[in-house]
Amino acid sequence: MHEDRGTEAGTEAVAAQRIVLFDFDGVVLRGDAFAAFVRARLQRRRWRKWLGLSLCVPLLPTLLFTRRWAVKALIFAVLCGLREDDYRRLAQAFGVELVRQPRRFHREALTRLRQHLAEGDRVMVVTGCEETLVRSIFDELGLRDLPILASRLRSGPLGMRVQLHNVGVRKIESLQAAGVQPPWAVAYGDSAYDLPMLRAADEAVLVNASPKWCKRVERVLGRSVTRVHWH
Repeated sequence: MHEDRGTEAGTEAVAAQRIVLFDFDGVVLRGDAFAAFVRARLQRRRWRKWLGLSLCVPLLPTLLFTRRWAVKALIFAVLCGLREDDYRRLAQAFGVELVRQPRRFHREALTRLRQHLAEGDRVMVVTGCEETLVRSIFDELGLRDLPILASRLRSGPLGMRVQLHNVGVRKIESLQAAGVQPPWAVAYGDSAYDLPMLRAADEAVLVNASPKWCKRVERVLGRSVTRVHWH
């Protein structure tokens, strides 16, 4: 009986926690982690660079309209022929490398994240970055227990391929699949991909956004947002 009461109390405590969500690229990290991984792989394996460029050549006449397909071609070139264990090893090593590079992170973001944890909030990172890479980064930062919902890759006949791109409404779906239902207390974001997550937050926080972008987001949300500038 006492054990049941303890379990119930623990469940109630978790339910009472404020949920705080952080995007990653552009919010915690300066730039895009997976794009940096792709660039590094292309530079270190030049044959992959030429493969990616060769796949992009047919798209050149309409490149302005097919930029995302050009990006997919470069990503395919990087992941082509990689087995899952090889990819994980490379992504984990690159994550450690990123953490050791100077000025890669917004210090204010990491400070704010740790403050939320210290205050007892339930903090989660919800990102379009790939899972293994972003997990290795937070592990290296000493945040091994931080829950992360991220994009995922899977093995395919030609190497690794995208299984889930965790952006936009998929962030909401990932949260709901993890048992987290809107609304949440705070959400930190910086791009249009974060709008669904920001819309469901009691407090929407825009990181390093231009005045024009802030006004646009406020029109979309129909309310004011909190603006922060992190360096």
